[in-house]
Amino acid sequence: MRERYSQRLPKAGAAMIAAIGLAVLAGCATRPSPDVLKPVHLSGPVHSETVPERVNVLTATNRAPDSVRGGFGGTWAATMTYEHYAFSVPSGRKDTAIVYPTAKPDPERQFAVVERKQLPKDAFMQQALGSVQPDGTIGIFVHGYNYSYQEALYRTAQIAADAKIQGAPILFSWPSAASVAGYVADRDAALSSRSELDSLVTSLSASGKVKRIILFGHSMGGFLVMETVRQLKLQHRDDVVGKLAVVLAAPDIDVDVFRSQLTDIGQMPMPISLLVSKDDRALVASSFIAGERPRVGRLDINDPVIEEAAMKERLRVIDITSIEATDGLGHDRYASLAKFGAQLASFESGGRTSAGDVGAFVFDAAGAAVASPFRLAGRVAAAQ
Repeated sequence: MRERYSQRLPKAGAAMIAAIGLAVLAGCATRPSPDVLKPVHLSGPVHSETVPERVNVLTATNRAPDSVRGGFGGTWAATMTYEHYAFSVPSGRKDTAIVYPTAKPDPERQFAVVERKQLPKDAFMQQALGSVQPDGTIGIFVHGYNYSYQEALYRTAQIAADAKIQGAPILFSWPSAASVAGYVADRDAALSSRSELDSLVTSLSASGKVKRIILFGHSMGGFLVMETVRQLKLQHRDDVVGKLAVVLAAPDIDVDVFRSQLTDIGQMPMPISLLVSKDDRALVASSFIAGERPRVGRLDINDPVIEEAAMKERLRVIDITSIEATDGLGHDRYASLAKFGAQLASFESGGRTSAGDVGAFVFDAAGAAVASPFRLAGRVAAAQ
């Protein structure tokens, strides 16, 4: 798989330009301070057609608390911290962009925390189990590289609002340095967080109420998810692995490393889903940093080698290039998928199409997952 795919990688010059562009874009963006974690009181008239939504999010983090600013930094903590947040989320939004609150938040335009409470682990678990969907599903979001705690939290709230999630999704926030220059440090931090994510997943799966845990990892968070599943498998925790539905969005994982992870994990009861895009420029940059080694998030589903590998490994490789991105890099398309929550849920349950549970697919702008052009061409040829 790697030999065929690596031939399609950009030359070093193009990759270097992409890496520099990534740094410039990230450096120009205004990043929210921990002040956006402070609960605010919203007052003033709100038009009935723009009444903000209320969204709850639970968080579990192994970041060390910042006692001065009231948030969490990029330092590793010896113990986990658990919190509950309630958000005011503006309705009628046109895209996935997050407008952070100012000193006097405008609920018709800005996201804002309206409640925040730190929880002991038992109270956190109680609230988490109270958020299990009627079908026994609960979701955990694991953010990627260069994310601060507050950025990951607000993104989770946006996804929960757009997906119309009942209850409270869980954010697992590992100690990213939240710095463009912190790529290697973030990779180390992700690796160091396997046992904490393992513990969270294991605790949730112990409840009979939980039938399925959607473990959604974005970018480098996908690497952490795969390493955690691998660790569970090596611990012979098939009871836990059997409840996992793994979704990797723009996974920043070396193709050979991913193959090795799959070898250790084996075939899962619920196939792993990969959300990929050939024009993800952030992954071009990470590929350059890693010595121009290909990343899983840029797999080409039109390549018959990829199709064959997906079928052999029982993977769902879904091209989401048609989904709108807002970051200028094509790396945050996953955030726009939330509005297609019902379609994705159907896909995960196997009731989506007659194309089969595994293989290569295209997620189109109408919110449907259809067989890849390569597979369709094969069917036509077979019919002839």
